[in-house]
Amino acid sequence: MIPLVAYRDNSCDPRKCTVKKLEKAGLIRLVHNISRIPRNTLLLDPTAEQALSPADRGAKSITVLDCSWEVLNTGAVSSWRIRRALPFLVAANPVNFGRPCILSSVEALAAALYILGEEQQARDILAKVGWGIRFLEANAEPLSLYASAHDSTEVVRIQDLFM
Repeated sequence: MIPLVAYRDNSCDPRKCTVKKLEKAGLIRLVHNISRIPRNTLLLDPTAEQALSPADRGAKSITVLDCSWEVLNTGAVSSWRIRRALPFLVAANPVNFGRPCILSSVEALAAALYILGEEQQARDILAKVGWGIRFLEANAEPLSLYASAHDSTEVVRIQDLFM
């Protein structure tokens, strides 16, 4: 089981916040200050130049940025050593259903866990939201292929099949 962390800046509706649901269930640790994000974490960052792949399986933890895009534009997270972008996936959350690459935080974490070989942990966190299992159903083929890739380059090649 990989420890999960979320940086949350309180910019979203707390009633719809997926990381708040995970925190209530004891499945994630929330931090409210960027400096509290563990330095050795695998940071899910959509602006990262390298795609997440099974080659990242040694991650000590996974951190999701549950915040406004403005935080990313400041460069505040660019100093993290292990930053990875998720490959092409389709959202199943009610707000962005069917939209490519606009995932909720729980979807992003579940995708990362699945790709890193932690399928059961991915299912466990998705079970905390009513629509969670739909995410795995909608992305079954790409997630399976990404999880079987050797490295980031192969993940990007696979991603091109779905774009």
